[in-house]
Amino acid sequence: MSYIEKVWQRVEHRNAGEPEFLQAVKEVFDSLSPVFDKNPRYEKENILERIVEPERQIIFRVPWIDDKGNMQVNRGFRFEFNSALGPYKGGLRFHPTVNQSILKFLGFEQIFKNSLTTLSMGGGKGGSDFDPKGKSDMEVMRFCQSFMTELFRHIGPDTDVPAGDIGVGAREIGYMFGQYKRIRNEFTGVLTGKRLEWGGSLIRPEATGYGCVYFADEMLKVKKQTLEGCVCTVSGSGNVAQYTVEKLLAMGAKPVTLSDSGGTIHDPAGITAEKLEWVMDLKNVRRGRISEYATEFGAKYMANQNPWSIPCDCAFPSATQNEINGDDAKTLIKNGCRLVSEGANMPSTPEAVDVFVSEKIMYGPGKAANAGGVSTSGLEMSQNSMRLNWERDEVDARLRQIMTNIHSAAYNASVEYGETGNYVLGANIAGFIKVANAMLDQGLV
Repeated sequence: MSYIEKVWQRVEHRNAGEPEFLQAVKEVFDSLSPVFDKNPRYEKENILERIVEPERQIIFRVPWIDDKGNMQVNRGFRFEFNSALGPYKGGLRFHPTVNQSILKFLGFEQIFKNSLTTLSMGGGKGGSDFDPKGKSDMEVMRFCQSFMTELFRHIGPDTDVPAGDIGVGAREIGYMFGQYKRIRNEFTGVLTGKRLEWGGSLIRPEATGYGCVYFADEMLKVKKQTLEGCVCTVSGSGNVAQYTVEKLLAMGAKPVTLSDSGGTIHDPAGITAEKLEWVMDLKNVRRGRISEYATEFGAKYMANQNPWSIPCDCAFPSATQNEINGDDAKTLIKNGCRLVSEGANMPSTPEAVDVFVSEKIMYGPGKAANAGGVSTSGLEMSQNSMRLNWERDEVDARLRQIMTNIHSAAYNASVEYGETGNYVLGANIAGFIKVANAMLDQGLV
């Protein structure tokens, strides 16, 4: 039995009942055999046993008072996974499905994603099973203040810098930042995703969607192709999906779908800039359902369905984990899809990934393709440290360069290890080697 297999058995036993975390670990482990063949020191130093264990796990209760005066209690988490390359960096997710397995999977992925960005950031993740949907602003504020009253002691601009994620936007970041400032009596860049007027960065809301499209463009360049005229399916209708559509339009592509938990809209005429503006108002202001788009613009609405049955050139899963299964992947390829670029975290099941890799389509895994968000969070940290704000074009140019560098690192690793164009293997190896070498350099960490 190989070293990797032995460690995997131990991880399975120690983390039983955590399927998302185990899926993320297995996906990385499956890429690393050639690395350990070349670098026996990694086995000698037990690097895998160390990298799969968070440096610190924080679980705490979050009591808060609802508008009726009733005491409510949620559970809060922060997994500070790896600080070999810099302060822990990763989002906070507020959603009823949040649990230890999901946050550990996200934190583990974040280690390698942040490594690929070339910025000085470690990996972490956190959140709560609190659901902001249907809550008043005052309820959200009271929850966020209670959440930060515990979390503040574990974070800081040089220790751990959380950001937003699902359920945590500028409103929630503002309430948490205010409470941190109140408790610590200091104004520091302890959170990213802040509003521009008090320390945020231009392009941050757009960054994950823009970066996902930039990565797709880099994959196409290798094949001497472009996004011009490509029919694109996009899942989700939140922040990532909206700005994926915006950038696709800017690159001359034709996005034709959006979705939410109720179903999918298909607009064969294309989602134009004007239609996207309407969607942004629907989702960001009115908090409506995507089905309303079909009524407004005469598009087809597919209740309780995802977009993956619709013929396309390129697909951009931008909703949530495991939204594309093996059958969906086969359908995509059968219908002409030649590129998948992941805007969400781990949106493809292992079976779907196997299909994409075996069929040798251009497939950008989330840890590479959706790294634009955390990259721009890193740029926000830099701006906060210098007490200045860069112009929009400068931030966008830096984001574009970072995504180009991520693509190059993943592609070059795939070439070096004999799997040219396999971005899953390339991203895992490139991200892992940088972190592993830093851990060895730093000794017993």
